[in-house]
Amino acid sequence: MKRVINFMGIRRVAFAVTLLLTLVSLASLAVRGLNFGLDFTGGTLIELNYERPVELSSVRTKLGAAGYGDALVQSFGATTDVLVRLQGDDPQLGEKVASALRQSASDNPVTVKRVEYVGPAVGEELRDQGGLGMLLALGAILVYVAFRFQWKFGCGAVLSLFHDVIVALGVFSFFQIPFDLTVLAAVLAVIGYSLNDTIVVFDRIRENFRLLRKVELVENINISTTQTLLRTVATSVSTLLAVLALMLFGGEALWGFSLALFIGVLAGTYSSVYIANLTLIWLKLTRDDLIPAAVEEAETDLRP
Repeated sequence: MKRVINFMGIRRVAFAVTLLLTLVSLASLAVRGLNFGLDFTGGTLIELNYERPVELSSVRTKLGAAGYGDALVQSFGATTDVLVRLQGDDPQLGEKVASALRQSASDNPVTVKRVEYVGPAVGEELRDQGGLGMLLALGAILVYVAFRFQWKFGCGAVLSLFHDVIVALGVFSFFQIPFDLTVLAAVLAVIGYSLNDTIVVFDRIRENFRLLRKVELVENINISTTQTLLRTVATSVSTLLAVLALMLFGGEALWGFSLALFIGVLAGTYSSVYIANLTLIWLKLTRDDLIPAAVEEAETDLRP
């Protein structure tokens, strides 16, 4: 057998790091909260069309000089289309913004294509539904893993996913990075990604309980994690490279989405190795939990 890495040898250090990150994230969420974007708080969305391509930085500068420094400016399809998001419910806000831009750039005419207002009630409903969706996803995962493996595995998977979500939300809260629907979508995607990694390790642990009958749980976890390490590293690195490309070249519209994915992939890789496996140790998973004694005796009798 190839060399086995003693992952669980530093499990106390890993637990301390996990506890610290989780507490800091929860404290930040409780004290600072999330910096909800217009999708959740309500506001006005203005789509502008320029006659010629325009730089987003120049649009932001002109809006700031006109008193709209909090405006979120991003490209929308073609380089001549710009999307502006602003707080406020003034029905004339779109024309006021376009007028301010026309005065500062008469050489590149701009027209208003559409103006939409998202009320705070709608934003609050989106926020509540998004939180409920995450809770339902975690509950469904608990039921699935408990049915597919065993309830102790289900607890490990949910604790692992809970850590990933809390850490990602904690980073957005601590640095007050805008949290909108695209970030929420990334957090939900992280749940699926992290679960996939965890299931691979769990499946190998269950298999090794049958193959390595004299191996204790901690050693089984070390062996199983080592056996799946190459697959985990390859998947995580390739995903991080793709997400990093989005962060660097995706523009402002995809920055929050890609950042949440980047944090989630890192946290998910870590939690699949430590948090999920540590939960199995805390709950004292045994061979009998997966292989009833009668079945094990029957398998032994059938061996030559």
